[in-house]
Amino acid sequence: MNRSRISRPPARPIRRATLALTAALALGAAVAPVLAAGSKAPERRDGAATPAAASARAPIPEGAYDISTPEAYRAMAARMGTEAGIEYRYGPDAAAYGTPRTTTTYPGPRPSRSYQTLSGQRAEKQQDGIVGGRGCGRDSWCGEYQIGDKLLGLPGDFSSSIVNVAYLPDAKPAPNFLESRYWGVASLQTINIGHNTISWKPEPSWTTYISPRMNNADNDENTVRLAGVRPGSTIGTADLDGKPVAAARGYGRGGWVNNVLTVFANGWITSSGSNTSHNFLKLKLPDGKTPTAIAITNSGEFALVTVWDTAALKGQVAVIALADGCAWCEAKPESQWESNWGSHRQAYAGLPGLGNYVSAKLVGFVDLPDTLRAPTEISVTTGKTNTDYQRIQNYFNDHLQSDHNRRKYYDGEWSQAIARSGLAVVVSKSERRAAVIDLRPLFQYYRKQYFDQGPWEWGTMISGRGPGPRQWPFTFEAAPAQTPVVVKVMDLPERPTAIKLTREPPYRAFIATQEGRLRVYDLGSRYLDQKGTAQGRPEDIAPMFSIDVGANPTSIAYVKEKATLNPTATSALFGRRRPEEFLWVLSRGERKATMLQFDPRFESVKVYKTLEDSRLVDPIAIEDVDNHGTESYVLTVADYQGRTIHNYPYGPIIMWTYDPKSAPCPKPRGCGLRDGRPFEYAGGHVLPGKPFQMGGSNIN
Repeated sequence: MNRSRISRPPARPIRRATLALTAALALGAAVAPVLAAGSKAPERRDGAATPAAASARAPIPEGAYDISTPEAYRAMAARMGTEAGIEYRYGPDAAAYGTPRTTTTYPGPRPSRSYQTLSGQRAEKQQDGIVGGRGCGRDSWCGEYQIGDKLLGLPGDFSSSIVNVAYLPDAKPAPNFLESRYWGVASLQTINIGHNTISWKPEPSWTTYISPRMNNADNDENTVRLAGVRPGSTIGTADLDGKPVAAARGYGRGGWVNNVLTVFANGWITSSGSNTSHNFLKLKLPDGKTPTAIAITNSGEFALVTVWDTAALKGQVAVIALADGCAWCEAKPESQWESNWGSHRQAYAGLPGLGNYVSAKLVGFVDLPDTLRAPTEISVTTGKTNTDYQRIQNYFNDHLQSDHNRRKYYDGEWSQAIARSGLAVVVSKSERRAAVIDLRPLFQYYRKQYFDQGPWEWGTMISGRGPGPRQWPFTFEAAPAQTPVVVKVMDLPERPTAIKLTREPPYRAFIATQEGRLRVYDLGSRYLDQKGTAQGRPEDIAPMFSIDVGANPTSIAYVKEKATLNPTATSALFGRRRPEEFLWVLSRGERKATMLQFDPRFESVKVYKTLEDSRLVDPIAIEDVDNHGTESYVLTVADYQGRTIHNYPYGPIIMWTYDPKSAPCPKPRGCGLRDGRPFEYAGGHVLPGKPFQMGGSNIN
């Protein structure tokens, strides 16, 4: 592996046993790029050399990040949810750096064909002699497909993935956008497998489409109903300001934790989903708490929201206990809840679930140190593997209403399905600093409350659920022992722009910094000990190495599950390598997305492939598309100035659950990309505004 573009703390091996770095390095002092004599930049899989990072500092005056006075702090907080706020948080675009547009144009998009004949109102027989039963209007939108020549009436192993997008809506929409106002949340289908065909361009989902005006794509269905623009919210309305600040979903339970939570500048938090997973949820942060970022734990136990307290002039993390339930159950008595996909029988805030949230409660705030008053991004992990979470696949059957079952969750055969620890890392762009928060007190407290009480105590707690501080879940004020603790603060060499933590061992933090590097930090193993017994120490957390990823990297994306149904468990693209060993990083300043490949111990890294395409104007965020029964490799890109959500397939697509005699991409080889190129362009969807964050999931 060519390591010429990787930087490490000088004269230090990677082994954790020898990570006793100097004090300066322990505080995150600058890690300078080292280029070996005679070495060359690593090559991408498409054969082109990776361009060097921009040598100049970001073309934004340093004073633009100043929050040193109360006036400057409050003025910056007031910019959240606006273009000025995006410029502050996500820095300069490629035009500001003077980066020329690439001349590379990948093939695509493929021609689209309508699913219109599948409308149940048409009663038309398809090529298998079966009448289509798709629940779309006779002459309405039924979706389009790009791959497949034999449209069948039977849906087969139907699946779809949805991306929920936060964007800054135009004050006056263009004439081709038919609603009078847009609220800054979009919901788009990114891939659909069904009826022996494949749709892989971003488009409105036919399952929620009403009319050209109410397409439920540019204006997410949940959001407009919660805003009171349309009837249908089962939980009332919210005074939404149409100024989204951040959006997030949980990533540690493969194929689940479906719904995205969006936080708006005025403090409202709402849920978005689609298809069979879009329960309504709303929660308001207290006045004077300006949100800047949100993260959700691996299986939807908690949401963490970074805020600026404009009265006390301090940074905090709001901790919100989440509970999920069956679809369309948020307003039903729990006695009427159904199994659905296997959600809990009752609303159990703070326990792992499937992410179709029915309730949320703000249980308290974690104060950040005085040296970190302006948090801008956050990431969180419980450190628990997807395999552990999936030990329980049906909470409705393996329910908590049995004392015997609760004991199995506490210290029996199901205990590994419950998180015992967690870490969150918060970064501040203005202060060039990161804070590490130990969530073990929170998870241990909830584990004990749910599973280590007698029947009477447990029943009393559950029957006493409510909004009060001493109603379950209890607030930090009522039960301070659960409060998470800041265990380390690190100075960073450059301004942080994005962060992600590994979801499972080995535990790492990836912090992208504006000059163009991804910095890898060891989180040790003790803070995230899955037995909950080892005691972490601040010195466990230390810098390891960094790699050039291009100027102003603004987004980091996990690579989702791929070859789950291949009997050999071999990925068509990665071979025997796990998708967890790969990571996408987007450089806004160079209009490129880089896939990185780590070794299994996450002690070294190399560039696997890089996407640069002439269609990209101002890419700012990325999301890897989920799989179901069909193995696919698709990257979704949010283009801020281009106002478009793009899809780029980057590997073959294999229909493992369809008859290989008739499937257009039959197992075991499937369909490759056009012209043998490393990427293909699947299409784009233009929005009435500028997208900047998104989260996607498989929602059938």
